[in-house]
Amino acid sequence: MNLPFSEAVRVGNMLYLSGVIGNIPGKKQLVTGGIKAETKQTMDNIKRIIERHGSSIDRIIQCKVMLADIQEWGPMNEVYLSYFSPSRLPARSALAATGLALNARVEMECIATLTPMIES
Repeated sequence: MNLPFSEAVRVGNMLYLSGVIGNIPGKKQLVTGGIKAETKQTMDNIKRIIERHGSSIDRIIQCKVMLADIQEWGPMNEVYLSYFSPSRLPARSALAATGLALNARVEMECIATLTPMIES
């Protein structure tokens, strides 16, 4: 797809992802099924992007979640949490937004490290 931004930018050992939505890979079309289906596709898209750039989902250190309806925070969170170890959750913020790309229900920006994290 020809979009006016990079899907990810590497700076040193850090990887900064642009906002990711629950579109079908390679298409400007969202998956159907509501917030849970979109969250799953969003997380799968994030995983695919991060791996393509040499990192992994367990190296995500921060996420920003934007929801079209903050009332969908609970169902989104159920799916989101299934992608991470309960002992190693990224820092995160969530906010309500209007007008997400393609009328998405959820969009996420993430920051990941390219090297394994050292627990303090």
